[in-house]
Amino acid sequence: MYTTTIKPNIPLILEEIILSLQKIGATPILVGGCVRDTILQIPCKDYDIEIFGINSLELIENSLQKFGSVKLVGKSFGVLTLKIDDFDFDFALARTEEKTGFGHGDFKISTNANLSYKQAAIRRDFTINSIGYDFSKEEFLDPFNGLEDLKNKKIRHINDDTFIEDPLRVYRGIQFASRFGFSLDEKTKELCKQMVLNDDLSHLAKERVYEEFKKLFLKSKKPSIGFELLKQLDVLNYFPELKALINCEQEYEYHPEGDVWVHTLMTLDEMAKIIKEENIQDEYRILYLYYSILCHDLGKPLCTEIINGKITSYKHESLGVEPTISFLSKLTNENKFIEKVIPLVKNHLAPFQLFKDSSSLKAVKRLSLKCNIEDLCLVCLADCKGRNISNKEICDKAVLWLLEKARELNISEDGLKAFVQGRDLITLGMKPSREFKEILAFAMDLQIDENLNKEEILQKIKERYL
Repeated sequence: MYTTTIKPNIPLILEEIILSLQKIGATPILVGGCVRDTILQIPCKDYDIEIFGINSLELIENSLQKFGSVKLVGKSFGVLTLKIDDFDFDFALARTEEKTGFGHGDFKISTNANLSYKQAAIRRDFTINSIGYDFSKEEFLDPFNGLEDLKNKKIRHINDDTFIEDPLRVYRGIQFASRFGFSLDEKTKELCKQMVLNDDLSHLAKERVYEEFKKLFLKSKKPSIGFELLKQLDVLNYFPELKALINCEQEYEYHPEGDVWVHTLMTLDEMAKIIKEENIQDEYRILYLYYSILCHDLGKPLCTEIINGKITSYKHESLGVEPTISFLSKLTNENKFIEKVIPLVKNHLAPFQLFKDSSSLKAVKRLSLKCNIEDLCLVCLADCKGRNISNKEICDKAVLWLLEKARELNISEDGLKAFVQGRDLITLGMKPSREFKEILAFAMDLQIDENLNKEEILQKIKERYL
Protein backbone atom coordinates (compact mmCIF):
# COMPACT_ATOMS: atom_id res chain seq x y z
CA MET A 1 0.00 0.00 0.00
CA TYR A 2 1.24 3.47 -0.92
CA THR A 3 1.78 5.89 1.97
CA THR A 4 2.65 9.57 2.10
CA THR A 5 4.50 11.78 4.56
CA ILE A 6 2.45 14.83 3.59
CA LYS A 7 0.17 15.94 6.41
CA PRO A 8 -2.98 18.01 5.88
CA ASN A 9 -2.32 21.70 6.37
CA ILE A 10 -5.00 22.25 9.01
CA PRO A 11 -5.86 25.84 10.03
CA LEU A 12 -5.09 26.60 13.68
CA ILE A 13 -8.76 27.29 14.36
CA LEU A 14 -9.67 23.81 13.11
CA GLU A 15 -7.08 22.28 15.42
CA GLU A 16 -8.80 24.05 18.33
CA ILE A 17 -12.20 22.82 17.15
CA ILE A 18 -10.97 19.23 16.86
CA LEU A 19 -9.50 19.32 20.38
CA SER A 20 -12.79 20.70 21.68
CA LEU A 21 -14.73 17.87 20.00
CA GLN A 22 -12.36 15.28 21.43
CA LYS A 23 -13.12 16.56 24.93
CA ILE A 24 -16.78 15.58 24.54
CA GLY A 25 -15.84 12.05 23.45
CA ALA A 26 -15.96 12.53 19.69
CA THR A 27 -13.42 11.24 17.19
CA PRO A 28 -13.25 13.83 14.37
CA ILE A 29 -11.81 12.58 11.07
CA LEU A 30 -10.96 14.87 8.15
CA VAL A 31 -12.49 13.41 4.99
CA GLY A 32 -13.01 13.95 1.28
CA GLY A 33 -11.64 16.76 -0.83
CA CYS A 34 -9.61 18.51 1.86
CA VAL A 35 -7.52 15.36 2.42
CA ARG A 36 -7.20 14.64 -1.30
CA ASP A 37 -6.22 18.21 -2.16
CA THR A 38 -3.64 18.37 0.62
CA ILE A 39 -1.89 15.30 -0.78
CA LEU A 40 -2.05 16.86 -4.26
CA GLN A 41 -0.71 20.10 -2.71
CA ILE A 42 -3.75 22.10 -3.78
CA PRO A 43 -4.78 25.01 -1.50
CA CYS A 44 -7.94 24.28 0.48
CA LYS A 45 -10.57 26.49 2.12
CA ASP A 46 -13.33 23.89 2.60
CA TYR A 47 -12.96 21.18 5.23
CA ASP A 48 -15.28 18.22 5.82
CA ILE A 49 -15.07 16.54 9.21
CA GLU A 50 -16.84 13.25 9.90
CA ILE A 51 -17.50 12.59 13.57
CA PHE A 52 -17.34 9.13 15.08
CA GLY A 53 -17.92 7.94 18.64
CA ILE A 54 -20.87 10.21 19.39
CA ASN A 55 -24.48 10.37 18.14
CA SER A 56 -25.66 13.60 19.75
CA LEU A 57 -25.84 16.39 17.19
CA GLU A 58 -26.89 18.79 19.96
CA LEU A 59 -23.77 18.03 21.98
CA ILE A 60 -21.58 18.68 18.92
CA GLU A 61 -23.42 21.90 18.14
CA ASN A 62 -22.88 23.17 21.69
CA SER A 63 -19.16 22.42 21.36
CA LEU A 64 -18.94 24.34 18.06
CA GLN A 65 -20.95 27.41 19.09
CA LYS A 66 -18.09 29.02 20.95
CA PHE A 67 -16.20 29.29 17.66
CA GLY A 68 -18.93 31.02 15.66
CA SER A 69 -22.44 30.80 14.25
CA VAL A 70 -23.39 27.15 13.62
CA LYS A 71 -26.02 26.22 11.04
CA LEU A 72 -27.92 22.96 10.78
CA VAL A 73 -28.10 21.85 7.14
CA GLY A 74 -30.59 19.07 7.79
CA LYS A 75 -31.43 17.13 10.90
CA SER A 76 -31.98 13.94 8.87
CA PHE A 77 -28.50 14.35 7.36
CA GLY A 78 -26.84 15.29 10.63
CA VAL A 79 -24.69 18.06 9.12
CA LEU A 80 -23.57 21.25 10.85
CA THR A 81 -21.76 24.09 9.06
CA LEU A 82 -19.45 26.71 10.50
CA LYS A 83 -17.82 29.59 8.61
CA ILE A 84 -14.77 31.30 10.11
CA ASP A 85 -12.94 33.96 8.09
CA ASP A 86 -12.25 32.39 4.66
CA PHE A 87 -12.77 28.82 5.85
CA ASP A 88 -15.91 26.72 5.54
CA PHE A 89 -16.23 23.73 7.86
CA ASP A 90 -18.82 20.96 7.54
CA PHE A 91 -19.33 18.54 10.44
CA ALA A 92 -21.28 15.35 9.78
CA LEU A 93 -22.14 12.39 11.97
CA ALA A 94 -20.79 9.06 10.74
CA ARG A 95 -23.56 7.52 8.64
CA THR A 96 -24.67 5.06 6.03
CA GLU A 97 -26.96 5.78 3.09
CA GLU A 98 -29.53 3.67 1.29
CA LYS A 99 -31.08 4.67 -2.04
CA THR A 100 -34.90 4.88 -1.93
CA GLY A 101 -35.74 6.61 -5.24
CA PHE A 102 -34.43 8.49 -8.28
CA GLY A 103 -34.21 11.99 -6.77
CA HIS A 104 -31.15 13.69 -5.28
CA GLY A 105 -32.63 13.51 -1.79
CA ASP A 106 -34.07 10.02 -2.10
CA PHE A 107 -31.73 8.39 0.42
CA LYS A 108 -32.38 6.85 3.77
CA ILE A 109 -29.75 8.24 6.15
CA SER A 110 -28.72 6.27 9.22
CA THR A 111 -26.23 7.80 11.64
CA ASN A 112 -24.17 5.39 13.70
CA ALA A 113 -21.46 6.45 16.12
CA ASN A 114 -20.00 2.95 16.20
CA LEU A 115 -19.31 2.58 12.48
CA SER A 116 -15.76 1.77 11.45
CA TYR A 117 -14.18 4.29 9.09
CA LYS A 118 -14.33 1.74 6.27
CA GLN A 119 -18.06 1.15 6.82
CA ALA A 120 -18.72 4.90 6.66
CA ALA A 121 -16.45 5.50 3.68
CA ILE A 122 -17.98 2.86 1.40
CA ARG A 123 -20.80 5.28 0.52
CA ARG A 124 -18.29 7.67 -1.10
CA ASP A 125 -17.84 7.79 -4.87
CA PHE A 126 -14.14 7.38 -5.67
CA THR A 127 -11.17 5.98 -3.78
CA ILE A 128 -9.32 9.31 -3.93
CA ASN A 129 -12.25 10.86 -2.02
CA SER A 130 -12.42 8.09 0.58
CA ILE A 131 -9.12 8.90 2.33
CA GLY A 132 -9.49 10.12 5.91
CA TYR A 133 -7.04 11.78 8.26
CA ASP A 134 -7.04 11.18 12.01
CA PHE A 135 -5.58 14.35 13.48
CA SER A 136 -5.07 12.90 16.96
CA LYS A 137 -3.05 9.94 15.65
CA GLU A 138 -1.54 11.88 12.74
CA GLU A 139 -2.33 9.09 10.31
CA PHE A 140 -4.24 8.55 7.09
CA LEU A 141 -7.17 6.14 6.95
CA ASP A 142 -7.18 4.50 3.54
CA PRO A 143 -9.46 1.44 3.37
CA PHE A 144 -9.78 1.46 -0.43
CA ASN A 145 -6.21 2.27 -1.53
CA GLY A 146 -7.00 5.86 -2.50
CA LEU A 147 -3.41 6.91 -1.82
CA GLU A 148 -2.21 4.41 -4.41
CA ASP A 149 -4.71 5.76 -6.94
CA LEU A 150 -3.57 9.32 -6.27
CA LYS A 151 0.00 8.23 -6.92
CA ASN A 152 -1.05 6.51 -10.17
CA LYS A 153 -3.35 9.40 -11.19
CA LYS A 154 -6.37 7.13 -11.38
CA ILE A 155 -10.08 7.80 -10.84
CA ARG A 156 -11.54 4.52 -9.55
CA HIS A 157 -14.94 3.92 -7.99
CA ILE A 158 -15.23 2.14 -4.63
CA ASN A 159 -18.21 -0.16 -4.93
CA ASP A 160 -20.44 -1.10 -7.89
CA ASP A 161 -23.66 -1.19 -5.89
CA THR A 162 -23.22 2.12 -4.05
CA PHE A 163 -21.70 3.96 -7.01
CA ILE A 164 -24.73 3.58 -9.27
CA GLU A 165 -27.03 4.99 -6.60
CA ASP A 166 -26.15 8.52 -7.69
CA PRO A 167 -25.78 9.03 -11.48
CA LEU A 168 -24.22 12.46 -10.86
CA ARG A 169 -21.06 10.49 -10.14
CA VAL A 170 -20.58 10.03 -13.87
CA TYR A 171 -20.18 13.82 -14.20
CA ARG A 172 -18.09 13.95 -11.03
CA GLY A 173 -15.67 11.38 -12.40
CA ILE A 174 -15.37 13.41 -15.60
CA GLN A 175 -14.66 16.71 -13.85
CA PHE A 176 -12.15 15.12 -11.44
CA ALA A 177 -10.27 13.58 -14.37
CA SER A 178 -10.27 16.94 -16.14
CA ARG A 179 -9.22 18.96 -13.08
CA PHE A 180 -6.38 16.71 -12.01
CA GLY A 181 -5.31 15.33 -15.39
CA PHE A 182 -6.12 11.81 -14.15
CA SER A 183 -7.37 8.84 -16.17
CA LEU A 184 -10.62 6.99 -15.53
CA ASP A 185 -10.18 3.37 -14.42
CA GLU A 186 -11.43 0.98 -17.12
CA LYS A 187 -13.95 -0.75 -14.83
CA THR A 188 -15.20 2.63 -13.66
CA LYS A 189 -15.48 3.75 -17.27
CA GLU A 190 -17.55 0.68 -18.19
CA LEU A 191 -19.84 1.20 -15.19
CA CYS A 192 -20.38 4.84 -16.18
CA LYS A 193 -21.20 3.82 -19.76
CA GLN A 194 -23.71 1.30 -18.45
CA MET A 195 -25.37 4.01 -16.35
CA VAL A 196 -25.65 6.19 -19.45
CA LEU A 197 -27.05 3.25 -21.43
CA ASN A 198 -29.64 2.70 -18.69
CA ASP A 199 -30.61 6.38 -19.01
CA ASP A 200 -29.86 6.93 -15.30
CA LEU A 201 -28.58 10.45 -15.97
CA SER A 202 -31.99 11.63 -17.16
CA HIS A 203 -33.12 11.75 -13.50
CA LEU A 204 -30.58 14.44 -12.61
CA ALA A 205 -31.68 18.03 -11.97
CA LYS A 206 -30.03 20.44 -14.42
CA GLU A 207 -28.68 22.53 -11.53
CA ARG A 208 -26.61 19.59 -10.27
CA VAL A 209 -25.18 18.92 -13.74
CA TYR A 210 -24.38 22.63 -14.17
CA GLU A 211 -22.38 22.60 -10.93
CA GLU A 212 -20.18 19.76 -12.23
CA PHE A 213 -19.56 21.61 -15.50
CA LYS A 214 -18.76 24.69 -13.43
CA LYS A 215 -16.07 22.86 -11.45
CA LEU A 216 -14.67 21.39 -14.65
CA PHE A 217 -14.32 24.84 -16.23
CA LEU A 218 -13.09 26.74 -13.19
CA LYS A 219 -10.52 24.19 -12.05
CA SER A 220 -9.19 22.51 -15.21
CA LYS A 221 -6.01 23.46 -17.02
CA LYS A 222 -7.22 21.41 -19.99
CA PRO A 223 -11.04 21.29 -20.11
CA SER A 224 -10.75 19.19 -23.28
CA ILE A 225 -9.94 16.15 -21.10
CA GLY A 226 -13.39 16.32 -19.54
CA PHE A 227 -15.20 16.84 -22.82
CA GLU A 228 -13.37 13.97 -24.49
CA LEU A 229 -14.58 11.80 -21.61
CA LEU A 230 -18.13 13.05 -22.18
CA LYS A 231 -17.76 11.67 -25.68
CA GLN A 232 -16.15 8.36 -24.62
CA LEU A 233 -18.84 7.68 -22.01
CA ASP A 234 -21.66 8.51 -24.47
CA VAL A 235 -22.86 11.36 -22.21
CA LEU A 236 -23.14 13.49 -25.37
CA ASN A 237 -26.34 11.55 -26.06
CA TYR A 238 -27.90 14.00 -23.60
CA PHE A 239 -26.45 16.97 -25.53
CA PRO A 240 -27.17 16.42 -29.25
CA GLU A 241 -26.05 19.98 -29.98
CA LEU A 242 -22.50 19.00 -28.99
CA LYS A 243 -22.65 15.51 -30.45
CA ALA A 244 -23.46 16.98 -33.86
CA LEU A 245 -19.97 18.56 -33.94
CA ILE A 246 -18.36 15.12 -34.19
CA ASN A 247 -17.47 14.26 -37.80
CA CYS A 248 -18.69 17.66 -39.02
CA GLU A 249 -15.96 18.33 -41.57
CA GLN A 250 -14.10 21.61 -42.06
CA GLU A 251 -12.00 23.00 -44.88
CA TYR A 252 -8.42 21.77 -44.37
CA GLU A 253 -6.86 25.12 -45.30
CA TYR A 254 -8.45 26.79 -42.28
CA HIS A 255 -8.86 23.76 -40.00
CA PRO A 256 -6.10 21.21 -40.56
CA GLU A 257 -6.70 19.89 -37.03
CA GLY A 258 -9.84 17.97 -38.01
CA ASP A 259 -13.59 18.15 -37.49
CA VAL A 260 -15.56 20.76 -35.52
CA TRP A 261 -15.43 18.65 -32.35
CA VAL A 262 -11.62 18.50 -32.39
CA HIS A 263 -11.46 22.25 -33.08
CA THR A 264 -13.91 23.04 -30.26
CA LEU A 265 -11.88 21.06 -27.72
CA MET A 266 -8.74 22.90 -28.80
CA THR A 267 -10.51 26.25 -28.35
CA LEU A 268 -11.54 25.29 -24.80
CA ASP A 269 -7.89 24.71 -23.88
CA GLU A 270 -6.90 27.98 -25.53
CA MET A 271 -9.55 29.78 -23.51
CA ALA A 272 -8.07 28.25 -20.34
CA LYS A 273 -4.66 29.71 -21.29
CA ILE A 274 -6.15 33.11 -22.11
CA ILE A 275 -8.06 33.31 -18.82
CA LYS A 276 -4.86 32.55 -16.94
CA GLU A 277 -2.77 35.02 -18.97
CA GLU A 278 -5.37 37.76 -18.57
CA ASN A 279 -5.69 36.90 -14.86
CA ILE A 280 -9.48 36.92 -15.03
CA GLN A 281 -10.89 36.28 -11.54
CA ASP A 282 -14.61 36.87 -12.03
CA GLU A 283 -16.14 33.36 -12.00
CA TYR A 284 -19.33 34.47 -13.75
CA ARG A 285 -17.33 36.00 -16.60
CA ILE A 286 -15.06 32.95 -16.85
CA LEU A 287 -18.08 30.70 -17.20
CA TYR A 288 -19.85 32.66 -19.93
CA LEU A 289 -16.57 32.96 -21.84
CA TYR A 290 -16.14 29.17 -21.68
CA TYR A 291 -19.72 28.50 -22.74
CA SER A 292 -19.39 31.02 -25.57
CA ILE A 293 -16.36 29.25 -27.03
CA LEU A 294 -17.94 25.84 -26.42
CA CYS A 295 -21.02 26.93 -28.39
CA HIS A 296 -19.38 29.15 -31.00
CA ASP A 297 -19.61 26.61 -33.84
CA LEU A 298 -22.87 24.85 -32.94
CA GLY A 299 -24.35 26.27 -36.14
CA LYS A 300 -21.89 24.50 -38.44
CA PRO A 301 -23.68 21.12 -38.55
CA LEU A 302 -26.76 23.00 -39.79
CA CYS A 303 -25.11 24.60 -42.82
CA THR A 304 -21.88 22.80 -43.73
CA GLU A 305 -21.75 21.88 -47.40
CA ILE A 306 -19.30 21.57 -50.28
CA ILE A 307 -19.34 24.45 -52.76
CA ASN A 308 -16.92 24.50 -55.71
CA GLY A 309 -14.91 21.75 -54.11
CA LYS A 310 -14.51 23.54 -50.76
CA ILE A 311 -16.17 22.84 -47.41
CA THR A 312 -18.12 25.89 -46.29
CA SER A 313 -20.31 26.85 -43.34
CA TYR A 314 -21.91 30.12 -44.38
CA LYS A 315 -23.97 31.92 -41.73
CA HIS A 316 -23.03 29.37 -39.05
CA GLU A 317 -22.62 32.20 -36.54
CA SER A 318 -26.29 33.26 -36.64
CA LEU A 319 -27.48 29.68 -37.12
CA GLY A 320 -25.64 28.78 -33.92
CA VAL A 321 -27.99 30.85 -31.76
CA GLU A 322 -30.83 28.32 -31.65
CA PRO A 323 -28.70 25.27 -30.72
CA THR A 324 -26.86 27.43 -28.15
CA ILE A 325 -30.14 28.28 -26.43
CA SER A 326 -31.24 24.63 -26.65
CA PHE A 327 -27.98 23.39 -25.13
CA LEU A 328 -27.72 25.96 -22.33
CA SER A 329 -31.38 25.47 -21.41
CA LYS A 330 -30.49 21.90 -20.48
CA LEU A 331 -28.09 23.26 -17.85
CA THR A 332 -29.61 26.45 -16.50
CA ASN A 333 -32.81 28.48 -16.24
CA GLU A 334 -30.86 31.74 -15.90
CA ASN A 335 -31.86 33.68 -19.00
CA LYS A 336 -29.45 36.52 -18.26
CA PHE A 337 -26.54 34.10 -18.43
CA ILE A 338 -27.76 32.68 -21.75
CA GLU A 339 -28.18 36.23 -23.05
CA LYS A 340 -24.51 36.87 -22.24
CA VAL A 341 -23.44 33.93 -24.40
CA ILE A 342 -25.67 34.43 -27.47
CA PRO A 343 -24.13 37.67 -28.85
CA LEU A 344 -20.62 36.28 -28.41
CA VAL A 345 -21.60 33.21 -30.44
CA LYS A 346 -23.43 35.26 -33.07
CA ASN A 347 -20.55 37.70 -33.59
CA HIS A 348 -17.48 35.54 -33.00
CA LEU A 349 -16.15 36.13 -36.53
CA ALA A 350 -16.69 39.91 -36.47
CA PRO A 351 -13.24 40.91 -35.13
CA PHE A 352 -11.52 39.15 -38.04
CA GLN A 353 -13.99 40.45 -40.58
CA LEU A 354 -13.53 44.04 -39.45
CA PHE A 355 -9.74 43.67 -39.33
CA LYS A 356 -9.55 42.06 -42.78
CA ASP A 357 -11.73 44.79 -44.31
CA SER A 358 -9.92 47.60 -42.44
CA SER A 359 -13.37 48.74 -41.36
CA SER A 360 -14.19 52.25 -40.21
CA LEU A 361 -14.83 53.36 -36.68
CA LYS A 362 -18.53 53.35 -37.55
CA ALA A 363 -18.43 49.56 -37.87
CA VAL A 364 -16.64 49.27 -34.53
CA LYS A 365 -19.30 51.45 -32.90
CA ARG A 366 -22.08 49.27 -34.31
CA LEU A 367 -20.37 46.12 -33.08
CA SER A 368 -20.18 47.58 -29.58
CA LEU A 369 -23.99 47.79 -29.58
CA LYS A 370 -24.21 44.04 -30.09
CA CYS A 371 -21.80 42.73 -27.48
CA ASN A 372 -18.93 43.45 -25.11
CA ILE A 373 -15.91 43.87 -27.40
CA GLU A 374 -13.39 42.88 -24.71
CA ASP A 375 -15.20 39.56 -24.23
CA LEU A 376 -15.70 39.08 -27.96
CA CYS A 377 -12.00 39.50 -28.63
CA LEU A 378 -11.15 36.77 -26.10
CA VAL A 379 -13.62 34.39 -27.76
CA CYS A 380 -12.26 35.28 -31.19
CA LEU A 381 -8.68 34.75 -30.00
CA ALA A 382 -9.45 31.30 -28.57
CA ASP A 383 -11.26 30.38 -31.79
CA CYS A 384 -8.35 31.49 -33.95
CA LYS A 385 -5.63 29.83 -31.89
CA GLY A 386 -7.63 26.64 -31.36
CA ARG A 387 -6.50 25.18 -34.66
CA ASN A 388 -3.33 23.83 -36.25
CA ILE A 389 -2.49 26.77 -38.48
CA SER A 390 1.06 28.05 -38.88
CA ASN A 391 0.41 31.81 -38.86
CA LYS A 392 -1.21 32.18 -35.43
CA GLU A 393 0.37 35.60 -35.02
CA ILE A 394 -2.48 36.91 -37.19
CA CYS A 395 -4.85 36.04 -34.32
CA ASP A 396 -3.26 38.49 -31.89
CA LYS A 397 -2.87 41.09 -34.62
CA ALA A 398 -6.57 41.08 -35.56
CA VAL A 399 -7.80 41.17 -31.99
CA LEU A 400 -5.37 43.92 -30.98
CA TRP A 401 -6.49 46.03 -33.95
CA LEU A 402 -10.12 45.91 -32.83
CA LEU A 403 -9.32 46.41 -29.16
CA GLU A 404 -7.26 49.52 -29.88
CA LYS A 405 -10.07 51.02 -31.96
CA ALA A 406 -12.69 50.25 -29.32
CA ARG A 407 -10.57 51.49 -26.43
CA GLU A 408 -9.80 54.67 -28.33
CA LEU A 409 -13.56 55.27 -28.50
CA ASN A 410 -14.03 54.11 -24.89
CA ILE A 411 -16.56 51.48 -26.00
CA SER A 412 -14.61 48.25 -25.49
CA GLU A 413 -16.60 47.20 -22.41
CA ASP A 414 -19.79 49.20 -22.04
CA GLY A 415 -20.56 49.82 -25.69
CA LEU A 416 -21.67 53.02 -27.38
CA LYS A 417 -24.13 55.04 -25.30
CA ALA A 418 -27.12 56.41 -27.18
CA PHE A 419 -27.44 60.21 -26.99
CA VAL A 420 -31.20 60.06 -27.51
CA GLN A 421 -33.44 57.80 -25.45
CA GLY A 422 -37.16 57.24 -25.07
CA ARG A 423 -37.55 59.88 -22.40
CA ASP A 424 -36.14 62.49 -24.79
CA LEU A 425 -38.85 61.67 -27.31
CA ILE A 426 -41.50 62.07 -24.58
CA THR A 427 -39.99 65.47 -23.72
CA LEU A 428 -40.50 66.41 -27.37
CA GLY A 429 -44.20 65.72 -26.85
CA MET A 430 -44.36 62.27 -28.42
CA LYS A 431 -46.49 59.51 -26.95
CA PRO A 432 -44.86 56.08 -26.41
CA SER A 433 -45.64 53.82 -29.35
CA ARG A 434 -44.18 51.12 -31.58
CA GLU A 435 -42.71 53.90 -33.68
CA PHE A 436 -40.28 54.72 -30.86
CA LYS A 437 -38.07 51.80 -31.90
CA GLU A 438 -37.80 53.16 -35.44
CA ILE A 439 -37.11 56.70 -34.23
CA LEU A 440 -34.40 55.59 -31.79
CA ALA A 441 -32.76 53.54 -34.54
CA PHE A 442 -32.85 56.63 -36.76
CA ALA A 443 -31.24 58.63 -33.95
CA MET A 444 -28.48 56.05 -33.52
CA ASP A 445 -27.77 56.09 -37.27
CA LEU A 446 -27.32 59.86 -37.10
CA GLN A 447 -25.07 59.53 -34.06
CA ILE A 448 -22.84 56.91 -35.71
CA ASP A 449 -22.93 57.72 -39.41
CA GLU A 450 -23.05 61.51 -39.29
CA ASN A 451 -21.39 62.01 -35.90
CA LEU A 452 -24.11 64.45 -34.78
CA ASN A 453 -24.51 65.57 -31.18
CA LYS A 454 -27.70 65.19 -29.17
CA GLU A 455 -29.24 68.56 -30.04
CA GLU A 456 -28.57 68.08 -33.74
CA ILE A 457 -30.17 64.63 -33.65
CA LEU A 458 -33.25 65.91 -31.83
CA GLN A 459 -33.64 68.63 -34.46
CA LYS A 460 -33.51 66.00 -37.23
CA ILE A 461 -36.17 63.96 -35.39
CA LYS A 462 -38.42 67.03 -35.16
CA GLU A 463 -38.05 67.69 -38.87
CA ARG A 464 -38.83 64.10 -39.82
CA TYR A 465 -41.39 62.94 -37.28
CA LEU A 466 -43.12 66.06 -35.92
